[in-house]
Amino acid sequence: MLSFSQSKLDAFLTPSDTLNKPRRNAIIVTEASIAGMALIGLNQLWYSDFERSKFQIINDNNEWLQMDKLGHVFTSYQMGKLGAQLLNWSGDSKKNQLIYGATLGFTFLTAVEILDGYSSEWGFSWGDILANGTGTGLYVGQELLWKEQRIALKYGFHQTQYAEQRPDKLGESFLEQVLKDYNGQTYWLSANLHDFFKESKIPKWLNIAVGYGAEGMLTAVNDVDSQVLTSNERYRQYFLSFDVNLNNINTNSKLLKSIFSVFNMIKIPFPTVEFNKKGAVFHLFYI
Repeated sequence: MLSFSQSKLDAFLTPSDTLNKPRRNAIIVTEASIAGMALIGLNQLWYSDFERSKFQIINDNNEWLQMDKLGHVFTSYQMGKLGAQLLNWSGDSKKNQLIYGATLGFTFLTAVEILDGYSSEWGFSWGDILANGTGTGLYVGQELLWKEQRIALKYGFHQTQYAEQRPDKLGESFLEQVLKDYNGQTYWLSANLHDFFKESKIPKWLNIAVGYGAEGMLTAVNDVDSQVLTSNERYRQYFLSFDVNLNNINTNSKLLKSIFSVFNMIKIPFPTVEFNKKGAVFHLFYI
């Protein structure tokens, strides 16, 4: 019985060789429903707490040492990858995967950006749109060039002391800090070495990763605030580390492959060298 259930699950998770219309239709309906509910929820629950305004455009490109922009790049890339993979699962053509699947992140985030434009608290940002397009372009470009994702965009996070100093801006709970505390976030470009040297004996799971982060930020631009009694020195961080490509770990389980694909967006902790304006720092493990 267990073996039979496992085989049925594997058959369900296996991408279709030809177009499976029920799968594709289910994907379209599910994505449209989730996106619609998410936008309605944001409009009713999030934006309703702030005064509405006429559509306004802002320039926020100098905020948070551009960590928020990398968040847009990462989200657009990951949503686009998911959209393309779902259409691949349905057996849809590669062309449609890139046109309709890989643009999922850009389309959804652009809709959110329009909502921002009608909020007095924020505004429509062309910098955010450019970041969204960059994330989508990173996925589509690699598929067109190599027909695979040799360079993955990954995320890492660790809690910092700054959230305690400014919980209203950086979050009180752990989940809020994961989303809001840019001091603890790191964005990584993780390149699979074997994909670039396919005839080599380099392990297929081994990646080399370069990361970017920033520290000392209590507010978007200025650290000195009337509500904050301390001031921190803001600076950028650059990282060099190894990583694991979970997608290249050998397993016959379709379920494990699916799980690995989801968690492959997270940078695996490894010994890391950090470079900043103060010098170089070695971390035994860094996310």
